Amino acid sequence: MRRIVAAILLTAWLGLTQKVAAQAPQPAAQSPATEASTNQKSTITVPSGTKVALTLTKPIWAKTANVGDAIYSATSFPVAVGNDMAIPPGTYVEGRIDALTRPGWLSSHAEFQLHFTKLVFANGYTVDLPDVLESISGAGNQVVSANALASELAADVETAVARVYVEVTSRSDILLDNGAPIEMLLQSPLVLEAGAVAAAVRQSKPLQISSTKSSTRCVPTPATPGTSDTVIPGTPGTPDTVIPGAPGMPPTVIPGTPGTPTTVIPGTPGFPGSVCPGPPIVASMPTGKDIHTKTVALMNPMKIGGAQLPAGKYQIRWTGLGPTAQIEILQNKKQVVQAPARVVMLGKKSISDEAGPRTNIDGTVSLASLQFAGEAFALFFD
Repeated sequence: MRRIVAAILLTAWLGLTQKVAAQAPQPAAQSPATEASTNQKSTITVPSGTKVALTLTKPIWAKTANVGDAIYSATSFPVAVGNDMAIPPGTYVEGRIDALTRPGWLSSHAEFQLHFTKLVFANGYTVDLPDVLESISGAGNQVVSANALASELAADVETAVARVYVEVTSRSDILLDNGAPIEMLLQSPLVLEAGAVAAAVRQSKPLQISSTKSSTRCVPTPATPGTSDTVIPGTPGTPDTVIPGAPGMPPTVIPGTPGTPTTVIPGTPGFPGSVCPGPPIVASMPTGKDIHTKTVALMNPMKIGGAQLPAGKYQIRWTGLGPTAQIEILQNKKQVVQAPARVVMLGKKSISDEAGPRTNIDGTVSLASLQFAGEAFALFFD
């Protein structure tokens, strides 16, 4: 009896389930427009100011390195934005040499200024790193096209740069060896396709930095010992023999035989071995001696750091190579104001001194940037 009741209840429950399922609203089929919206690629934005650790994958030779030469490197540490991987390790990075200071007899160091042109991910996803025209007279760090700034003051800002200081002697055959660490700085935001980056992450492999071998062609040679002098002793001579003579007769002298002198045959000189110079070592950039002093003229009043600067001539002073610095503005050798700024590397040298204004919401004008004649960097006041 219990089995019959259980069977009846089970049949009723199955029937009710099928009825509810039949009455439940079915999901509507996605239209082509909806599917396209779903499949749109989202993006990951790596903010400006991000530092990316790189490792050099091709050495830079001392005799052949020149401004404009390509450099090849790869990321040695991942870059994440929030919880998303943005640049996985092993991503190839291509760049160019913008400036080069070689070591000399009095200074055992080299200095590079680099800008980077391309990222190549493990799955072939390629991102160009072009020059970015950054509006000086516009608001903030707004990125605009060159045509929109044809009649405005603009700076040719590199997207990604690096300054590299190397301890190396002038006798070394390489200035930067395989595996040399480089820190790339993003001066402008970098927008990446999230889907392409995710696919690259699945294929990326960490760099085997520990197995990197030096590319130097220097081979030390052992010293060769010389040979000592060969000495041939001489022979002693015999003295004269004197036979006394008879009375009234002189003595008889029998001459002795002369000896031979000692003979010295010179040995051969040895040759000292050659010792290879120490390997190039990427060092911290010196800051104590890197003091910049510039003079600019403001044609119109501008605000900065809470101070109002009347039109006139000012001295600009700061220490260090950036990417940030504390700027001191003086007039007649007296400090007027201090303000933080970004030291931004440019793609080309500025033609003249320029003070870029920025119009604020309240109508006041602030100092947005400073460019200096003959210099490939500018100061940006955010």
